[in-house]
Amino acid sequence: MRSIPDAAHHRRGLLITGLGGLALSFDIPLIRSADGEVWSLLAVRSLCTFAVALLAWLVLNRVLGRKTALIPGKAGLAAGLLYGINSFTFLLAVFNTSTANVVFILAFTSMFAALLSWIFLKERPANATLVTMTIMIVGVGVIVQGGLEGGHLFGDAMAASSAFLLAGAITISRASGRDMGLVPLVTAIFPGIIALFLLPAGGLAIAQPLWIAFDGLIMIPLAFFCLATGPRYLSAPEVGMFYLLETILAPIWMWIVFTEVPTRNTVLGGAILVLALVGHSLWQVRQRTALAVPPPLH
Repeated sequence: MRSIPDAAHHRRGLLITGLGGLALSFDIPLIRSADGEVWSLLAVRSLCTFAVALLAWLVLNRVLGRKTALIPGKAGLAAGLLYGINSFTFLLAVFNTSTANVVFILAFTSMFAALLSWIFLKERPANATLVTMTIMIVGVGVIVQGGLEGGHLFGDAMAASSAFLLAGAITISRASGRDMGLVPLVTAIFPGIIALFLLPAGGLAIAQPLWIAFDGLIMIPLAFFCLATGPRYLSAPEVGMFYLLETILAPIWMWIVFTEVPTRNTVLGGAILVLALVGHSLWQVRQRTALAVPPPLH
């Protein structure tokens, strides 16, 4: 069982992963703004991210003198494989169900992370976490039911797969304790290369390529660098919960930019998820504060 980190260590983790979750919330709006074919978008987004990873690695090693591995050992390779597959499932979800469905189902990441940590790291979730998971199952069930009614079963399944893959990558990072900041960026080369072979006959088909380039060069590297660094400071379920920022904010950006109004089932299920996760986060803060207070002297 891992010891509870000190307050400063924990605050640093909250800041890093919070920034990552905020950056990630712009991913779907930028994908939609680019207005392109799915494999074209995946190729450009992934290859841009890989280019940023190489540049960051050169700066860290050659300029700053920090010996940083692109992929730290077998754990880094395993986490990278999960991040790479997630690139496929995420894009397929975006193109096969509504934005609100995607981001709300991705909030399931924290529950999967808690379960994987319990099974593989022996970090048993508290009773309050188990109650939260049960409530989340109800919320996701409401969302998926809406997807079934709207013919979005495949898209919803891809979103759930992304949540599980991300939770697996977070758990591996947590278990290794290694610096995984560059792993999801450098392994983007694999989905990028595969997407190149799946391009339509006419080549890249993107109406507004600057949006997807901005996503791949700035927002995705920032998001996944921060979220992949988070497990060094926070537990896997805590890191998973920062994907909730995308759950809350992405539909708002889509509503503002594209007037994409979520269905009633999606709003209801999302509200259940949000309330459950926010309640659990407040409980964690209360518990941590209580443990930090020294017992009274007698």
